[in-house]
Amino acid sequence: MEKREQLYEGKAKKVYATDDENLVIVSYKDDATAFDGLKKGTITGKGVVNNKMSNRIMQLLEKNGVPTHFVQELSDRDTLVKKVKIVPLEVIIRNISAGSFAKRFGVEEGIPFAEPTIEFSYKNDELHDPLMNAYHAVALGVATWEEIDTIKAMAFKINSVMKEFFLSIGVKLVDFKLEFGKTADGEIVLADEISPDTCRFWDAKTNEKLDKDRFRRDLGNVEDAYAEMMRRVFG
Repeated sequence: MEKREQLYEGKAKKVYATDDENLVIVSYKDDATAFDGLKKGTITGKGVVNNKMSNRIMQLLEKNGVPTHFVQELSDRDTLVKKVKIVPLEVIIRNISAGSFAKRFGVEEGIPFAEPTIEFSYKNDELHDPLMNAYHAVALGVATWEEIDTIKAMAFKINSVMKEFFLSIGVKLVDFKLEFGKTADGEIVLADEISPDTCRFWDAKTNEKLDKDRFRRDLGNVEDAYAEMMRRVFG
């Protein structure tokens, strides 16, 4: 399968058309951004880590009954995926207090929750992805109640599968962002990526951060953290 014209370029990926109108190629970049693009940089090798790790996790989720956009890994940076229309709803699942949650509610980072929380934000760069609830989403025509129920059920299922997997390799899954898309036949599937860019990963013993927070917070050793996650995921 070969790349045709470029359809889209985001902060971390490029998307190309193929000869099949229902399939596209996603190409992962090393560019890194934070704080709505105010902070920019490069994390060497990040594209390879995010591509391969995403594909590995998507295959694990598929085995556990979660439909995803994954079709085939083509190279270190390129993957063939189903073409989807992204539902403009970012879904955030949290297992432990961190990041904006800790800031918003004035609590310290690292408090484990008795059960996971879910929040939605409106996927809109110009508005800085504001938080929204299900009623807002339905009112704005972002999703139907049925679609929201499907997305919520899938998000919690994804969380339980991933939590167990990451714990088995000595990593706490603190929180993560998901995006869903609709295929040509209207099926809702997991899209985008699962990587240190979109998840908070802490070492299970030391709570050392193994994700993009090292870049956001100038903690150093960013490449090492991504490489360490890659090493653990692929054993």
